[in-house]
This record gives sequence, C-alpha cells and structure tokens, in this order.
Amino acid sequence: MTTVLVVDDQPDIVRLVRDYLERGGFLVLTAADGEQALQVARRSHPDLVILDLSLPGLDGLDVARALRRDGDVPIIMLTARTEESDRVAGLELGADDYVTKPFSAREMVARVRAVLRRASRTSGTGDQAGAAAGPLRAGDIELDEDRWTVHRAGVPVELSPTEFRLLAYLMRHQGRVLTRAQLLESVWGWDYAGESQIVETYVSYLRRKLDPLGPPVIYTQRGVGYSLRPQDRGRAGPG
Repeated sequence: MTTVLVVDDQPDIVRLVRDYLERGGFLVLTAADGEQALQVARRSHPDLVILDLSLPGLDGLDVARALRRDGDVPIIMLTARTEESDRVAGLELGADDYVTKPFSAREMVARVRAVLRRASRTSGTGDQAGAAAGPLRAGDIELDEDRWTVHRAGVPVELSPTEFRLLAYLMRHQGRVLTRAQLLESVWGWDYAGESQIVETYVSYLRRKLDPLGPPVIYTQRGVGYSLRPQDRGRAGPG
C-alpha cells in the first residue's frame, strides 16, 4: 500500500485527513511534532508527507530541510493563510505542493494522488515516453533525469524537485510557448484555480539560478506563459 505520513499537532485535522486517505486506500502514519515526524519518516520511509508548517519544537521548515537531506520524498505543506512568507520558504525548500487551512479533505486526497502521479512520472515509472532516453540539452544547459543533475556551461546547478521538473518540461518543449495552465497541469498536476502565481514564482527561482551562468533562456510571453529559447540572446521578459 502507498504510505502517507500526516504531521500536524491538531488531532482533529489529523483524524480528518487520515480517515479520508484510508478510505482512498492509503496506509496512514501520523506524527504530532517535528521530532516524531523525522523518527517515523526515517523508520518507515513513507511515499509522501503531509507536513504542517506550525509545529511545536522543530517546525515544519526544519522538518522539510531534514527530509530533503535524507532524500526526495514528496512533501505537501499545510499552511495558514497568514503564513505567506513561510509558504514561499517551504516551496523554496522543494515542497511539491501546499494547501491552506481550512481545506477540503477530499481536495487533499486529490492533491496527494496528483503529487504521487508526478513523482511516479519523474522517477520513470509513469507515462512520460522517452523521458529517460538520455540527458536533455538546450544550448549550454544539460539535464540528466537518470542522475537527477543539471549543469550549465559545465557548472552544476542545484535545483529543488519542483524546479527540476519545471526545467525538464521547458527543455522538453523548448521553443514552444507554454501557457500557465499547461505548466500547472503538467508540472504540478493540479488545477490551482486562482493560484497560477506559483508558476511565476518557480520561473523566478529558475532564472535566479540559471541566469548568472549565461544568457537568459526563459522568456515571458505576456498574458500567455513562458518559453525556453536558448538560441536567443536578448534579455528574458519579466515574469
């Protein structure tokens, strides 16, 4: 069975999420604080972690950092609406999705399934034909999905799992203008409704890491989306 670790210090939330996940066929583990979460994760190796940011003692960001050091387990962050800066910090650490409280338990289950589908495709067990046929190349950028590495002009570039997926998708479709809706569906695997700013946020992260090593490659098509065009030498549009 697919195992999900739910980490939250509010018993009612844990109970609600656990009940819905178990009805959906998941095996659910729980933890009420950060230290317990790391103990359970390292002992049981869950397939996905639902992680509240506001935890007693070791908080959610510290737990996320530790989980990222240990491996690439998918993480869905739980945040309060007033925690925008922490939410952004969680995404920068490589969280795969975030859900704001209060939330629908049925929506949470749908997001869990979407994140797991993405993780399956990234690991090569899903339906992305040819994804592991060899490294992707765009100009002086090389992305190797088997080794999970990115280089630009021979220099290693450290990316979070979500940044890696976004760059891989842009490289696989280089030269095409991809809409925000396409990117949300293909990279995040979920219809974020009014939250398409997550695309802009991650494009900004990629530019921040790639642009210092060479000419800008990610271009903004205003009102539409983005494209990766390594042959161009102009300045990438704002995004």
